[in-house]
Amino acid sequence: MSGTAVDKLRTRIQALRAKTLENGCTEGEALAAAAKVAELLDRHDLSLTDVELRQTPCEERAYETHRKKRIPLDDCIGAIADFCNCRVWREKNAAGEGRYVFFGLRADIEAAHCLTELIDTAVRTELGRYKTGPDYRQFRHQERHLANASFALGMVASIADKLAAMKAERDGANEGGGGRGLVVVKTAVVEAEFAKLDLDLRSVPRASRLVSPPAYDAGDRAGAALAIDPGPRKA
Repeated sequence: MSGTAVDKLRTRIQALRAKTLENGCTEGEALAAAAKVAELLDRHDLSLTDVELRQTPCEERAYETHRKKRIPLDDCIGAIADFCNCRVWREKNAAGEGRYVFFGLRADIEAAHCLTELIDTAVRTELGRYKTGPDYRQFRHQERHLANASFALGMVASIADKLAAMKAERDGANEGGGGRGLVVVKTAVVEAEFAKLDLDLRSVPRASRLVSPPAYDAGDRAGAALAIDPGPRKA
């Protein structure tokens, strides 16, 4: 597949991103965009032969958090990478701020970066809405920082679960619809190239975090109440 075809796909993903972010971005809009991105990626993959897939180079794409501390999005980033068939790790930039680095085929890491931005924006949008409601006003001033973090954690956990479910359904549809085991081929390509990086990655134990159960549950409900219906897939 030529670079021009990948660039066209990238342009379509960026247009979808811009349209979704135009007037803010809710969780529903972010997940609808995820479904559309998955459709675009699958169409692109089905146009490739196994040989072309294996010869496609892997690249890196970083998403800057502009934060020195961990953020709720950490609990969703793995699901985003898996959804887009790429790898991800967290590192610090020169300013000591965290960033997520996606590694994989160009179209996949572009999609992962796009979805990360959409979900990050959706969490902020839904949190802003929650903060104007009566449940939030019941928290005392000194409790609101914890409530904010708890709502966001509940919401990203819900989104991660939905992405995992969408991924499983998508893989099943591709396998049953002449997908030629695309996920297996792509995974093999990415893992082989990833091993060449020889990165010294390590798992960092999660620190125990206090949460406000009412706020966490509100965030979880904001996601659980959402029905994912991307509409009919075009042939």
